[in-house]
Amino acid sequence: MEIDAAREVRTTCPYCGVGCGVLAKITADGQVSVRGDPDHPANFGRLCSKGSALAETIDLDGRLLHPQIHDRPAGWNEALDVVASTFQHTIAEHGPDAVAFYVSGQLLTEDYYLANKLMKGFIGSANIDTNSRLCMASSVAGHRRAFGSDTVPGTYEDLELADLIVLVGSNLAWCHPVLYQRIAAAREKRPEMKIVLVDPRRTMTSDIADMHLAIAPDGDVALFTGLLAWLGQHNALDRAYITAHTSGFGQALFAASTLDLAGVAAATGLSEDQLSRFYSLFARTEKTVTVYSQGVNQSSQGTDKVNAIINCHLATGRIGKAGAGPFSVTGQPNAMGGREVGGMANMLAAHMDIENPGHRERVQRFWKAPAIAGEPGLKAVEMFKAVADGRIKALWIMATNPVDSMPDAGAVEAAIKACPFVVVSDVLAETDTVRHAHVRLPATAWGEKDGTVTNSERRISRQRPFLAAPGEARPDWWIIAEVARRMGFGEAFAHESPVEIFAEHAALSGFENDGERDFDISAYAAIDVEDYEGLAPFHWPAPSPGTPLWPAGRPEGGAQAQLQSEGGAQAGTRPEGATSIERQPTRFFADGNFYTPDRKARFIALRPTVETRITAAFPLVLNTGRIRDHWHTMTRTGKSPRLSQHIAEPFVEINPEDAQRYGIGDADIARVSTPRGDVLVRVLVTTRQRPGSLFAPMHWTDQFAARGRLDTLTASLTDPVSGQPALKHVAARIEKFTAGAFGFAVTRKRPVTMAADYWAIARCRGGWRVELAFANDDIDWTAFAGSLFDAADAEMLAYHDREAGQHRIAAFQGEHLAGALFIAPGPVAVSRGWAAEQLGEVHASQRQRFRIVAGRAGAERPDAGATVCSCFNIGVNQITAAVAAGCNSVEAIGATLKAGTNCGSCRSEIRTIIQARRVQAAE
Repeated sequence: MEIDAAREVRTTCPYCGVGCGVLAKITADGQVSVRGDPDHPANFGRLCSKGSALAETIDLDGRLLHPQIHDRPAGWNEALDVVASTFQHTIAEHGPDAVAFYVSGQLLTEDYYLANKLMKGFIGSANIDTNSRLCMASSVAGHRRAFGSDTVPGTYEDLELADLIVLVGSNLAWCHPVLYQRIAAAREKRPEMKIVLVDPRRTMTSDIADMHLAIAPDGDVALFTGLLAWLGQHNALDRAYITAHTSGFGQALFAASTLDLAGVAAATGLSEDQLSRFYSLFARTEKTVTVYSQGVNQSSQGTDKVNAIINCHLATGRIGKAGAGPFSVTGQPNAMGGREVGGMANMLAAHMDIENPGHRERVQRFWKAPAIAGEPGLKAVEMFKAVADGRIKALWIMATNPVDSMPDAGAVEAAIKACPFVVVSDVLAETDTVRHAHVRLPATAWGEKDGTVTNSERRISRQRPFLAAPGEARPDWWIIAEVARRMGFGEAFAHESPVEIFAEHAALSGFENDGERDFDISAYAAIDVEDYEGLAPFHWPAPSPGTPLWPAGRPEGGAQAQLQSEGGAQAGTRPEGATSIERQPTRFFADGNFYTPDRKARFIALRPTVETRITAAFPLVLNTGRIRDHWHTMTRTGKSPRLSQHIAEPFVEINPEDAQRYGIGDADIARVSTPRGDVLVRVLVTTRQRPGSLFAPMHWTDQFAARGRLDTLTASLTDPVSGQPALKHVAARIEKFTAGAFGFAVTRKRPVTMAADYWAIARCRGGWRVELAFANDDIDWTAFAGSLFDAADAEMLAYHDREAGQHRIAAFQGEHLAGALFIAPGPVAVSRGWAAEQLGEVHASQRQRFRIVAGRAGAERPDAGATVCSCFNIGVNQITAAVAAGCNSVEAIGATLKAGTNCGSCRSEIRTIIQARRVQAAE
């Protein structure tokens, strides 16, 4: 491929597990734009707000471009030698379990495969785990308990074919927007489709729900165990399926029957009427898909929640059929690929079991490895505890930021700081984790990487490079292979390209398989460079010819026909990278044939327990999660001005009753505390939040806020089966931060330091916007502004009303605004969008400059208001004005303003604005 030529390249989005196809267009002068791939079967051209803004995130600002050792530049040979020799010496002195890899669902499958191979097969330890442990480990554990394998039975098409979709702990509208839009589009075609949302919060996903069950924290096991009992009591079971294809049903039904409807109501916080209506709807609807995500997985009962859901689908035979089945949606682009290669501490490659001696021997023989890990390694939370107590003495972190994303993050940071040897492979030079590395290795980023990812429906897609690797950045697989060679394992790590690794991965998947294991892509074991370059998205399994018939059946034409039809680049003006749409998606288990010894699914007998974590000192339940336009720790989305405008600072949602009880108002700054620490966040008072609970997002780090690292509050409590931490049920308290002054600023340069008790910074076009709060107002605001703007030669224009506590300062360099600072005794009321726009305007006249100091636009420049639609930069005031002018539907707003017509993530917010306007009109 000609990296420097004008072209359009087919690739895959690097955000969530939906796995959307992306067309990246590169002009002759190097400009990049992106759009959804209309031929990709995951998204059919749709992209969410994050995917649509990918071109804003590929600049080199802040990139780690050269290896570093102890903060000094180093060459690759020196850095790799230090890593390899230090790991070798540590293993020689302390044994293989004294070293560990902590990897990421951001890695491509080829990267993941080599990391797992090196650790488990050649170092001889299973101490490799991943941030996917925080995302979907409970789903893996639940699948394996029930099915004997980590198999997702269904496909995305089932979401469009279902007559009932039950969304459990999943805010699809914000966290998986493209799937949400696929469901919404199907609902428009079939209005009789029903949707139930099970979530403590009334999220934006509730906009599409016929029924919202505002369940108590961790009430899910009781809810679905109660459903199983209801199905038994109302003769709504598929007894033929149960008899032929399952075991343990009697024990599971007996355990479920110990809880009557009143008991379920008490455990879930729902009324008996709500339960009866939901249970009746589920019982009578054959085509039912239950979609679940982090609200299920991120729990100390996560595995039991998964099995409680699966039990109900097994009991009704609603699995592996069109429009029916349990469906786990993953949070990362390649969490599934990591599962396939065994990139978790308790798994082997190719869906083999580390506890199985035969599987261990098979993998060791295939790899020709000197050793194979004999038992599961340390899962993520256990791993960092072992770093803290000194058992792990050398740690390699790849493509993730555990100082911010791990529970009890303060303790994790302390552990990493104290570790004798830490290596970090990353794309950024400054993250909260990278700053503690002894060796920093520059990795390639999205747009430069070359390999494959697997999405939530088992579809493997290519990520293709369209940009040259900058500086000395190298692919992760190359870095891993080079270290392995230096450790003496050169023959087993002689790969020269990702296609060689993918072919080896595919060959292992079919090695001595014969239909015994679910994961098999051996049809691609002999793939060459040309076919790999043109590889179209495909579902697994894709076994080689002659493999016994799979339980799921085969795609039409067989796997070899599929390989032939999908391989090779398309000619003419088609984008680089082939595509074809499968005619028949693959599903599992409609006819049984599970991967247990007796080929029957296992019901899991569950007795719900109610956990009370709140105390008098910490009387509220803190729920953590994600927001629409940011992702993980903002290392990518934080680069985008567009994505930073919707919500620009860390916040906490609180119910009005609780806000009144604790003396907190909307837009105040609050201190949220747990026994592990505290954060300062903006307050959002909303009825969407359950009384007695709080919600706050996990994205903000020390790079973007003064005290916003939310996971410093969460506990290292984990599910006993999966090891996944409980991030959504944390005992907390809240109190008002009494601010002497509030501030807002825009500045062309990013401030180096900010002497404020509270600050949060976000990109905007032309510079940065900053929210501020101070414990007292006894501050020289002109001097503070000068420090903030870093514009020593600027002309300053200021307004001070010390008695009222109002201060406004603007600095100009020539005809351009260097920065503006607004200080007030309460939350600053200036329009953020308007102020940020001024960084890109010409301010030649004094009148224009005084308007900035006044903090308002002229009549000819209406304030758009807070951003609602990031795709088209449409604000709340614009939408409100359109509603007042007669646009009384989301569709009408879209036709007038385009808002909601691209990714659709904002449609529920638009509908809320319309409804609020109707209420005002009625009053």
